[in-house]
Amino acid sequence: MGSLENVLAGGEYLLFDGGLGTMLQREGLLKEGLLPDLLCLTDAPAVTAIHRAYVEAGSQVVTTNTFGSNARKLGDAATVDEVFAAAVKCVRDAGAQYAAADIGPIGELMSPMGELEFSEAYDLFAEQAKAAEKAGADLVIIETMADTLEMVAAAIAAKDSCSLPVFASMTFTASGRTFLGAAPKDAALIMGILGVDALGVNCSAGPADLQPVVAEMLEVAPCPVIVQANAGLPEVVDGKTVYSLPPEDYAAAVLPMVEAGATVIGGCCGTNPTYIAEVAKLVEGRTPTREPVSQEHLRELAEAAADEGGRDGEMLELILDADDRTGLKQAFIDEYDD
Repeated sequence: MGSLENVLAGGEYLLFDGGLGTMLQREGLLKEGLLPDLLCLTDAPAVTAIHRAYVEAGSQVVTTNTFGSNARKLGDAATVDEVFAAAVKCVRDAGAQYAAADIGPIGELMSPMGELEFSEAYDLFAEQAKAAEKAGADLVIIETMADTLEMVAAAIAAKDSCSLPVFASMTFTASGRTFLGAAPKDAALIMGILGVDALGVNCSAGPADLQPVVAEMLEVAPCPVIVQANAGLPEVVDGKTVYSLPPEDYAAAVLPMVEAGATVIGGCCGTNPTYIAEVAKLVEGRTPTREPVSQEHLRELAEAAADEGGRDGEMLELILDADDRTGLKQAFIDEYDD
């Protein structure tokens, strides 16, 4: 087994797990009105069994069942610390090499389009990052973000609040842009200039649809690039959501992205251990050759994108102008809080 340090330096591939929510659904564990994350407290052996199946399929990294474990969603059901501690234990009990503490969207639109202010989002994400490190996770993965502003809040909070590597992953619509219109290149520049340790895409669509998205990100990424696609587009059959792309076809569509330079690979909705076993074959015996973008060139690219204006350009300008991380946080609060 390789080291996480070598992965982050671009010298090795890293294999994540696949879908968790769809696996919980397949096992009949999801209950209406129950936050799936709470299963770490109420049915830990079942969650651990899913994690273990991924480990046996070849996953080096297993993602904790904490996608929605922020204080707002948990309410009075449990504390953030309690859920992260139980979730990391499930991953450890499954025998995973690395536990990735999962942080998903808060579930509300950010101001000014919604009522969630930047400072509130920052505090919620900071609490999760602190809980992840306290629980003994090896890294944090911020994933399925559709809004670059929310990603900024999460990334700054995670970097400020823990010493763990921070991975960051956006989700894109069929148009190849985020829900609020960010292009893959701009999203990657924002994540890269913030200093995340790996960046990329998850969920969204099938792997073939993500190839152009990943290509744009690879052009500007100063760090390893993540690909965790869905098993094709979802379909509703007999009232249930199903994903029809077979594991072999999934791996075949992921291969061009690996050849192009993506080095952190896994799956999202609809994928299961069989998919991960197929993806594992793609990187077996392979050594990455991609050279990441230098920090100097990254800044040049970010400055050029900032000059183009628009919402993402404004965010890049705020990041580039900040003197330090404290100033960065305050700049976003001043700009986006009412």
